[in-house]
Amino acid sequence: MDDTSTARQAAHAYVDLLERRDWSGLAALLTDDVVYEMPQTRERLRGKDAFLRFNTEYPGDWHLWPRRVIADGRLAALVLDVRVGDGHQDACVWLEMSEQGLISKIIDYWPEPYDPPQGREHLMERW
Repeated sequence: MDDTSTARQAAHAYVDLLERRDWSGLAALLTDDVVYEMPQTRERLRGKDAFLRFNTEYPGDWHLWPRRVIADGRLAALVLDVRVGDGHQDACVWLEMSEQGLISKIIDYWPEPYDPPQGREHLMERW
């Protein structure tokens, strides 16, 4: 199996295992020294145990559904539909794979909506 297929399968498995709260399955998908980053809050976790603890302790009834997965080599990008209770967010997740086919880095982007700057209305369509 090539790197791209491995990255695509790992990306789908990552979301599925998180959604099912299958912590042992998720642990098997990660390197021991996995790095997890959230740029919006400038937070970083290091290590499988810290990542698993972060997710098991995360509050609320959260759910993830992949809307798009793109893989290239040992990289994968996901667009997720994320629901926490009654709230909804779109998230982008970047995964990097190790040579052994395990996830070695996860970067979560949690965008907040904002109004676009003035002056480009003639170019853009809003939805």
